[in-house]
Amino acid sequence: MHPFEYDVIVVGGGHAGTEAAAAAARMGARTLLVTMNLQTIGQMSCNPAIGGIGKGHIVREIDALGGVMGKVTDRAGIQFRMLNQRRGPAVQGPRAQCDRAAYATAAREELERIPGLFLRADMAVEVCTEAGRTTGIRTQIGQTFRAPTVILTSGTFMNGVIHIGERQYGGGRMGERASTGLTASLEGLGFESGRLKTGTPPRIDGRTIDYERLEEQPGDPAATPFSFLTDRLPEDQIGCWIAYTSPDVHDALREGFDRSPMFAGRIGGAGPRYCPSIEDKIDRFAGKDRHQLFLEPEGRNTYEVYVNGFSTSLPEEVQFAALRKVAGLEKAHMLRPGYAIEYDYFPPWQIRYSLETKRIRGLFFAGQINGTTGYEEAAAQGLMAGINAARRLRGEDPVVLKRSEAYIGVLIDDLVAKGTDEPYRMFTSRAEHRLLLRQDNADRRLTALGHALGLATDARYERMRTRKQAIEATRAAIESASVSPEVANPYLEQAGTDPIRRPERLAQLAKRPQVSLEDLLDCAGRREELVTPAPGPVSVVRDVEIDLRYEGYLDRERDMVRKMEEMESLRLPEDFDYASVEHIAMEAREKLSKIRPENLGQASRISGVSPADVSVLLVMLRKRPARKRSAAPVAS
Repeated sequence: MHPFEYDVIVVGGGHAGTEAAAAAARMGARTLLVTMNLQTIGQMSCNPAIGGIGKGHIVREIDALGGVMGKVTDRAGIQFRMLNQRRGPAVQGPRAQCDRAAYATAAREELERIPGLFLRADMAVEVCTEAGRTTGIRTQIGQTFRAPTVILTSGTFMNGVIHIGERQYGGGRMGERASTGLTASLEGLGFESGRLKTGTPPRIDGRTIDYERLEEQPGDPAATPFSFLTDRLPEDQIGCWIAYTSPDVHDALREGFDRSPMFAGRIGGAGPRYCPSIEDKIDRFAGKDRHQLFLEPEGRNTYEVYVNGFSTSLPEEVQFAALRKVAGLEKAHMLRPGYAIEYDYFPPWQIRYSLETKRIRGLFFAGQINGTTGYEEAAAQGLMAGINAARRLRGEDPVVLKRSEAYIGVLIDDLVAKGTDEPYRMFTSRAEHRLLLRQDNADRRLTALGHALGLATDARYERMRTRKQAIEATRAAIESASVSPEVANPYLEQAGTDPIRRPERLAQLAKRPQVSLEDLLDCAGRREELVTPAPGPVSVVRDVEIDLRYEGYLDRERDMVRKMEEMESLRLPEDFDYASVEHIAMEAREKLSKIRPENLGQASRISGVSPADVSVLLVMLRKRPARKRSAAPVAS
């Protein structure tokens, strides 16, 4: 092979690019990762944290499939917490505060250990094509790298513009130049682009914070790792701190509203709805006296602190004056101001479920280029794009995860079926089958697939099988075991639930919301007898308890999944002429013609397509000759 020829080229070294390059190379593709600065591979551009509600679920899924992010997070984490512990298991999510520098170092080390993966410091300016198929990329120095598959993971760099007050300049993030050329290249190929906006808060010197006036937020004593391969996490966790804005802070911020690029109209792109700037929050929620701020350390060996909740693009002097009115930050030294950044993206109705573009064969989009926000959403897309690029080379069907199989499936389906005109962020509320898609069972859901793809190692697969067998054996033992009133009642009364009058099955008692199966087993002295040990830091008892307690709900969820899969199995032909269907609303005809859904299930989730429209499609699909019903196959 020529030195400038590869199987897969990945453009961009952020979280999407890292996962895409790792997946493609580990599946046997000779892969080139092209990024403007090799020192910023895996860089955490905004907050130094991974996970959260919904996002943590995605990271667990990436790890279960054999991806990079979970392992890197465990290596670089300085604080670990399970969010929403007081709520049900479906909405609990892991989150880790990370050492920013250690994360990037660990991410690059992961890539450099993979045979067949090569790095290149350069800027891609053009996607090369021939007869509707990608043939590679051209860089700013005029060098052409050839490959039959290209994955673009450009982040916020395409024509990026940084805004601080009335000043603006080109940049992909603070201190780094923007990427130019790719947007024009893609538009020349017929793609439609748009503009989005995101922002970041100031960083301050931790030595100038009065921690006595703040509320500490420690990590969990028994912390849970992200990776199913991690047995032990660092014990010396670092605390975060909580502060609050006040009316004085809000008044100081309002002093700069007339110079705000957002309010003055200099920023045209839509920003993230669920992560607004501080000026947007006090403008939209004018009646609220205070907003919570999280002071997050950037690492173990630095005094830099990230002011989460204070994202802003106001003039620096306004930011500084307002920060110093926050209790505990009266003497704060600002290391760098917050800023907003506008960048190009390509509305995701232009991609398939495989993340391959509809217009150019062999060209894939992943990450913020598709309109998402967040490290986790980007990494998930990168992983799937890398998988499907490698499978395309082999002539194999793409891997497409269903909404009922993974949050990654929900994410990609939302993008393709619904599109987005603002930065998309994952929440558990977006997943209708979230009780099935818990963060604790991601390995049982996806590791077998990851192993079959060649990403999850034999050791990981055997670890999952051992744990799964232990859960099944423990559940069977608990379902067959009983406990007497004399043994159980002291614990039941202490837990605030009714005592029993005769021997009761442990499995039945475990369904009571007040009961902890762990405590019940300890009270009965039956743990060693009934619990089968399994690898990993988390007891299998918790998994058994969830399965028992939510058994009825889980059965109902599975029934809903079966019904939806019936619609997913009805493929819509690529040549279906929606414009000619008079019994469908005009809006539905326009959306269907533009998005061209792959199946009836996807069509039903498109905004503007009503249940009545779906019924019409179903009737027409059944009348269509069988030989014309086929469409591109999708593997799951």
